[in-house]
Amino acid sequence: MKTIIVTGAGSGLGKELALLFSKQGYYVLLTGRTVDKLSTVKKIIEETGGAADVFELDVQKESDISRKIGEISKTHHISGLVNNAGVGHFGPFLNIQESEIKEMLHTNVLGTILMTKAVLPMLQEQGEGLVMNIISTAGLRAKVNESVYVASKFAVRGFTESLQKEFENSRVRIKAVYMGGMDTPFWDGSNHITDYSRFRSPKEVAQIIMNQLDQEEIIIESKKS
Repeated sequence: MKTIIVTGAGSGLGKELALLFSKQGYYVLLTGRTVDKLSTVKKIIEETGGAADVFELDVQKESDISRKIGEISKTHHISGLVNNAGVGHFGPFLNIQESEIKEMLHTNVLGTILMTKAVLPMLQEQGEGLVMNIISTAGLRAKVNESVYVASKFAVRGFTESLQKEFENSRVRIKAVYMGGMDTPFWDGSNHITDYSRFRSPKEVAQIIMNQLDQEEIIIESKKS
């Protein structure tokens, strides 16, 4: 059975993608920092006839990544990776704290790069596989009061596009997903968004992604107001 790793799989888009990959016959490895949430997703997958396992993993920690991926590779044949884990802090640039800047860069950029570096050799060795980077439309254009978040997503965009060129003649598929804001817990504790009516649900976005999985670049804009 093909196995796929989904980071940030405890809620939102990561959860919905995990459920859909399970329905396609993948054994899903659910990773994230909150085991309770991951276990709930695992239970849903198993109740619908799928198979999954839970691995507590913080993509901000390089040692955690190398150790956990090493453990996983001993018991699972990894076929794909969904880099979904991400954080955002919003507001005027001068008000963003240094700790918030580091968290966004360590999670959104380094986390994506290091997870990919840990998994990609396995895919290359077997001659095929999937790496999907969930980037956001913040990786396509500037946004007010999102300067560092946008910077992190532009970095992931550049990383992804470079890998697409590097692996364009192989069967290792590198996918870039750019979606607008979604109605998820991502925004909890933030007053950055005042109108959620244009936001799509993570379930809707996940289905659009799966329907366009043959494309290298998937752009999902928010609904028109």
